Amino acid sequence: MNYQIELRHLLYFKVLAEELHFRKAAERLFIAQPGLSRQIKQLEESYGVILFERNKRNVQMTEAGQYLFTEVKEMFRHLDQIETQLRSFANGKICTLKLGFIGSAVQTILPQLLVNLKLEQPDIELSLHELANETQLDLIQKKELDLGFVRLSEAPTGLSSLPIYTEHFSLVLPNDHPLLRQQTLAFETLKDEPFILFSKNYSHSYYDLVMSIFSDHQFTPKVTLRTVNALTIFNMVAQGLGVAIVPSSLKNGYHIDVTFLELNTLPQRTTLSLVWNVENRNPGIPLVVNIITSQDRSAVDYK
Repeated sequence: MNYQIELRHLLYFKVLAEELHFRKAAERLFIAQPGLSRQIKQLEESYGVILFERNKRNVQMTEAGQYLFTEVKEMFRHLDQIETQLRSFANGKICTLKLGFIGSAVQTILPQLLVNLKLEQPDIELSLHELANETQLDLIQKKELDLGFVRLSEAPTGLSSLPIYTEHFSLVLPNDHPLLRQQTLAFETLKDEPFILFSKNYSHSYYDLVMSIFSDHQFTPKVTLRTVNALTIFNMVAQGLGVAIVPSSLKNGYHIDVTFLELNTLPQRTTLSLVWNVENRNPGIPLVVNIITSQDRSAVDYK
């Protein structure tokens, strides 16, 4: 028998796939268990596949069920996004935009972007989230975050990126460090120093880029602490627990008793980029991209 598949069939399937238990799924859906079984049977007969293997003890998804579960989750996520956008329109807003960023973006392009965005679309609703690079990329791929400011060498498959600016690195030292009394700094003299660095969780590509600096100078750093937080790095350096290498833009906006020495002779540069999912149809994404494309970034460009 060929049944007409309705949204409720897919909702029932999704809840059962999450619970893998007919009674618990029926309770979540506020329906009787036989009714749930009937709806799932209709779905299976309509598609001509078995979605669940079940016996008296357990319920498991088949390969077809796992595929449908992945697609149904995405479908309901998109329906939720549609509802959010429609409610934004109902409340007089153009859209709701979730934007991720790392700390250095706050010191450079993000404040001006927010000003320009509000000037052009004062009714846009923004949700800002300070997150590590890898976390942002994961959420953007899942479409749980619309845009992200990250440091990466290249965008993962399915994501688009817009380079914002490229900068060199700086060495961060305690204000009383003996190296500050030297007229010139040979990087090799740092081989015995304890280092405090951004961890690999901050960004895999960024971490590899920093490690290439040490590789070029033929030594492996003695890393005493790794973190994803710039303020933590600076506080630890100020306490004399080590020295650090960070993007030069991070010298702005923090009032910590440390000294920055620009490493502008090194070939390594790090690029801040805006990243988004090409399949995300949030109307705020092209708006932000257009604003950044036309925004004057010369004041923060360290090329």
